[in-house]
Amino acid sequence: MTSLLWPLRSLANGLGLAWWARIETRDPDVTYWFGPYVRRDQLEQALPAFLADLRSEAPGSLQHEVLRTRRGEPLTIPAQS
Repeated sequence: MTSLLWPLRSLANGLGLAWWARIETRDPDVTYWFGPYVRRDQLEQALPAFLADLRSEAPGSLQHEVLRTRRGEPLTIPAQS
């Protein structure tokens, strides 16, 4: 079913209506983008597993926020030195 939703997710993202999570870690300093989702509740259901995976890498800190926005590549952005 996920493959059937991709055109809808892509359209929502193109219009800036998709839901994304921006996750920022320190040590290493990286920003991760997780999405797109058409509905916020779907993102909030999937997000804990992604956060658990990142926490298993033991970053110094991890913060996230849920946003309605448009995103493109790259979805993982290392901090600039």
